[in-house]
Amino acid sequence: MTQPVYATREDVMRALDSKPTARNTAQIDRALQSASRDIEALCHRRFYPELATRYFDWPDSQQGTSWRLWLDDSQLISVTSISSGGTTISTADVLLEPNRSGPPYTRLELNLGSSAAFGGGSTHQRDITITGLWGYSNQETTAGTLASAVGSTSTTTVSVDGPAAAALGVGSVLRVDDERMIVTGRSMADTTQNLGSDIDQQVKTVTIPVASTAGFAVDEVILIDGERMLIVDIAGTNLIVKRAWDGSANAAHTTGADVYASRTLTVARGALGTTAATHSGGATVQRWDPPAPVRDLTIAEAVAQLTNEVAGYSRTRKSGDGGTSERAMDATALSSFRDRVYASHGRKGRVRAV
Repeated sequence: MTQPVYATREDVMRALDSKPTARNTAQIDRALQSASRDIEALCHRRFYPELATRYFDWPDSQQGTSWRLWLDDSQLISVTSISSGGTTISTADVLLEPNRSGPPYTRLELNLGSSAAFGGGSTHQRDITITGLWGYSNQETTAGTLASAVGSTSTTTVSVDGPAAAALGVGSVLRVDDERMIVTGRSMADTTQNLGSDIDQQVKTVTIPVASTAGFAVDEVILIDGERMLIVDIAGTNLIVKRAWDGSANAAHTTGADVYASRTLTVARGALGTTAATHSGGATVQRWDPPAPVRDLTIAEAVAQLTNEVAGYSRTRKSGDGGTSERAMDATALSSFRDRVYASHGRKGRVRAV
């Protein structure tokens, strides 16, 4: 999964109450890709941030105002550099609009109080060059820190410390320093915490004592011996869990057993136009957050596809006189959901004439 998606594998598994297996995780990843691309087609935009250089004709075929450039489908979050006709234009002389609601910015204007100007090249083709962060938004949440240094640009595994790491999943877009990464897999890492006392194998035994709960989070999955457990609450130095999670078997565990958590991430390095780099231990890990309605629709679309695959795309209900008309069971709910997301985040046609 190296192309960004707008929800994680874990989001869909939680919605389906599905346990992880090689077969269903691959199926979920494929459904997430389909759902994300469908939402981009619905909304006529890509939501993820991508660092890139793009080129624009000037003057363009639409004969716009001499100091204004419409970006059309290339919506901008921030600008790094800009030139026209081979001449660099200071970013201080560039106004990103609409300034009251952006980003995303749909047009770029030159400050009329400056000497900056478009044009001057030998041809109008690709006269303007803009390097910047393109996309819908760059809303980020701190998701912990690197547990150890990343000393090579070819390393594809990173370990994350901190309870916020529980919110990471396969498909998450991360940023460490100036590099973006896409999470393609997760595995267990030792939390350095150990079981504080013996616990039996009974499902009703849900209190897991540890020396410190500071590094854990509610809704995080831990592993003790071969049993996975879901943390549902934290009280003092005890983790309150749901036993035998993700299809594992409940078992007895002895004092001192290692407690693992899913914090080792397999990542695609140098993603979305960035360059793979080395990073020091303790560097902050930022998670990119897609717009909430887009994330929710991605989950809904993926769940609908997966359940329809299981049913052979025959989940229908009868309606009309005598039940002669068939309709897909999820058609009404998903159609309404799509309409709401398009209304709130879709890119509508723009009319330039007054």
